[in-house]
Amino acid sequence: MTIDFESFTPELLRRHPTEKWSRPGIGAWVAEMDFGVPPAVAEVLRAVVDAGALAYPTDRQLAEARAATTRWLARTSGWETDPGQVQLVADVLTALAATLEHLVEPGAPVILPVPNYMPFLTLPEVFGHPVLRVPGTSTPRGRHAMDLEGIDAAFRAGGRLLILCNPHNPVGRVYDREELLALAAVVDAHGGRVFSDEIHAPLVLEPTCRHVPYASLDRRTAAHSVTALAASKGWNIPGLKCAQLILTNDDDARRLAPFSPFLAHQASTPGLLATAAAYDRCDAWLAEVVAHLRANAARLGELVAENLPGVGYHEPEGTYLAWLDTRALPVDNPSRFFAERAGVVTTDGASCGAPGFVRFNLAMARGTLERALRQMGDALAAG
Repeated sequence: MTIDFESFTPELLRRHPTEKWSRPGIGAWVAEMDFGVPPAVAEVLRAVVDAGALAYPTDRQLAEARAATTRWLARTSGWETDPGQVQLVADVLTALAATLEHLVEPGAPVILPVPNYMPFLTLPEVFGHPVLRVPGTSTPRGRHAMDLEGIDAAFRAGGRLLILCNPHNPVGRVYDREELLALAAVVDAHGGRVFSDEIHAPLVLEPTCRHVPYASLDRRTAAHSVTALAASKGWNIPGLKCAQLILTNDDDARRLAPFSPFLAHQASTPGLLATAAAYDRCDAWLAEVVAHLRANAARLGELVAENLPGVGYHEPEGTYLAWLDTRALPVDNPSRFFAERAGVVTTDGASCGAPGFVRFNLAMARGTLERALRQMGDALAAG
């Protein structure tokens, strides 16, 4: 299999009604890729459309999506789960909403390491849970790290649920076993819970890193966490609305059981079929995409050095999101500046809880990446 990444030009992408390319300029904001979908996914979608089978899902389709999820987890991480532990939902935010509504004490504060995925800063408050933000720290090598002392203090201040994003959106960290075990010790000391968002698990770029599901660490973490994942990021199918909530605590499963049929009903029939195909049949496509993303991440480092003097950048270990430190730039709002003056649409770090940073989606053709950074550099040079 060979994907022609350079064929996905801005001109081509603007012909399709996607949010990422709905704004003027180069789309580097919404977390989706420019590379279409794997052939096996396209095949099952064409088949269901040709058959006119866009009806409600069957029990068999629901069961196959659950089973494919467990097979993928076992094959890629060694985590042995049971299909009965897999709750199907529309997306990760639906999984978080179900957790907040049914598995956390009403009004209990939620702990969020920041920066983080934008809706995680606001969704808990919609359900009546105050958000306790804990800014991250840096290791001596400059890698982003969780502030365990700050997290401990947040639990002591009344926090009950920690939202973990691993691989981390937007900083691109893939937390290792030792880091996760250290976090688990803090959570366990306070009788806390963890909502682990692992939607970017398929996208580990750094060859020395491996995604470790938080719940797979030991019995303790399995008991105090729920895990959300989906094929949407790794195989580029977010619009098909099918995610998975892994329940490794029997009490959680019993509490959610009355709502399970309603949650599963939100997953689309095409999404169920595409999810099973992605998890079971698309390893080669994913490997090619990851290799391209890895090369893009390295090239982005060169382009930042050439075009954006003063901007900080560490290659992401996972995801396809670059986290640019733009605090040294002589502009008030770098994301808005790049959109208006350079024609490159990025995500403002303030919406992730970190003003002065920019989130840049590098899942694009190499030529588009180079064009974007040149335009950003030219805009800065022009003042």
